[in-house]
Amino acid sequence: MNATESVKAIKGGEFLIRETAAESIFIPEEWNEEQLMIAETCTNFLAQHITPNLNRIDEQEEGLMAHLMEEAGNLGLLGISVPEEYGGFGKDFKTSMLVTEKLGAGHSFSVAFSAHTGIGTLPILYYGNDAQKQKYIPKLASGEWKGAYCLTEPGAGSDANSGKARARLSEDGKHYLINGQKMWITNAGFADVFTVFAKIDNDENLSAFIVEKDLEGLSLNTEEHKMGIKGSSTRQVFFNDCKVPVENLLSERQNGFKIAVNILNLGRIKLGGGTIGASKDVISLAIKYANEREQFGRPISKYGAIRYKLAQQAIRTYASEAAIYRASQNMEEATDMLVESGMDEIKAKLKGTEQYAIEAAIIKVHASETLDYVVDEGVQIYGGMGFSAEAPMDRAYRDSRINRIFEGTNEINRMLTVDMMLKRAMKGELDLMGPAQKVAGELMSIPDFGGAEEDGLFSKEKKYIAGFKKAILMVAGAAVQKLMTQLGKEQEVLMNLADMLIELYVSESLQLRVEKLVGIKGEDACKEQLDIMRVYVYEAAERILKSGKEALNSFAEGDELRMMLMGLRRFTKTEDFNTTQARRNVAAKLIAENKYCF
Repeated sequence: MNATESVKAIKGGEFLIRETAAESIFIPEEWNEEQLMIAETCTNFLAQHITPNLNRIDEQEEGLMAHLMEEAGNLGLLGISVPEEYGGFGKDFKTSMLVTEKLGAGHSFSVAFSAHTGIGTLPILYYGNDAQKQKYIPKLASGEWKGAYCLTEPGAGSDANSGKARARLSEDGKHYLINGQKMWITNAGFADVFTVFAKIDNDENLSAFIVEKDLEGLSLNTEEHKMGIKGSSTRQVFFNDCKVPVENLLSERQNGFKIAVNILNLGRIKLGGGTIGASKDVISLAIKYANEREQFGRPISKYGAIRYKLAQQAIRTYASEAAIYRASQNMEEATDMLVESGMDEIKAKLKGTEQYAIEAAIIKVHASETLDYVVDEGVQIYGGMGFSAEAPMDRAYRDSRINRIFEGTNEINRMLTVDMMLKRAMKGELDLMGPAQKVAGELMSIPDFGGAEEDGLFSKEKKYIAGFKKAILMVAGAAVQKLMTQLGKEQEVLMNLADMLIELYVSESLQLRVEKLVGIKGEDACKEQLDIMRVYVYEAAERILKSGKEALNSFAEGDELRMMLMGLRRFTKTEDFNTTQARRNVAAKLIAENKYCF
């Protein structure tokens, strides 16, 4: 990337105040041959090793999950993003995201895989010293050793830094003695290596330690009985004067909380990728069932109510996917720029990911809620069979629910989205004030009721999206001005603002994806994708209007409220559009292909 391009590169959160060119984003229709081969390897692995064994996995057959992880390691799937010097493939971030997406259809296995390759491996890879990386990463990349991550405690969930686990230096200075209890630890039952967070003495912040399973003082509780993801190992881990060699302190003292936060940024966008893979799988199952199941003399896929459901499942999934790979490309490019400027590659990856923490939080929320919608409608399409434990929707429905809690609850992620955006503005990293004042001035002007409109296939949607940005700037600006330091306590308003931001980011990502795709394939080849975009953006306008009204009604009143509500309606106004026919077109394509085909 040259100097001119780097000036133009959009920073994290800037989607609210800047336009993005369609040609600058990555879309999944651009995978190269090698990436498609890796994706096929993942699909074949699920078909051969996971899908036939789902019941055995859910029953937690002794040694099965560990064996499956080793099989994945033999194929190189555990080391996709691990540098070659540590036994991995050293592939880029988008490729690692593709693997996460494809294996996302693996139910409990995908949870074990994601925990191992993410929070189980990356803290050591990104924060370990040379000796630590040489010792642990090759074995984690191959699957010989399995990884887990011990952060959550009975009294410390979202507020991770309030944990009670403590470490103290032994009298001979050779070990840290860790005492405490961790819960909800994924992979605990078969993990060989734990990244454990505890405060040394009376430190204000957490430190992180690499703890091997055989160390004296480490013990496990029995497996938790869970609503879903029953095949993933989830246990409490106890530390009773657990003797950890001093050389196993990870990074610097009190750097643990920073490690946890940065790894969570990666975990959030990766969770988005996994849930999209699961969504596509569920949609394909629902389409096949709808084509096979006959009622009143014909397949239920012939009925409008079912077609609506299939189309909406696909529309939400395709939109979410657009956002995921847009942000993945941004993170990758930011990392490359930092490496070119002379920064160490690992530090650059952390910095590049941190730059797009806002987008990662947005994606985590949208993609997990998309999957919840998809599985719920999947159960409905299956009807009575959807409620049977013998049919696939039972497992899909239960396994989906955890994703709105994993990697920070969706409520926490919504509030983080707005908090990070405002903090960056306060630091001068994002100029929100200028655009917000401009929008406030526009409220006093005479509305533009049309006239000479830019001619183009995407001109309407681009105009709508520009309006969405104005709506958010107006509501957020008014909230900051009115509530000031109290805004942080007004969680309902923060959630409204977050929902507006989420719909904006996904709408714009979808519009850019389809615009780029049309540029590659031509309009005639993208009719269904154009329908997907038009339906999603049209509905997003309604959702943004609703969230904006709720926020404004909670803190504004009188003439000020009336003026802003008029502005909100103006900024979210769309032309009438036959969404029913557009959905029918999308559903017809899905039904003809007998699978998710976008």
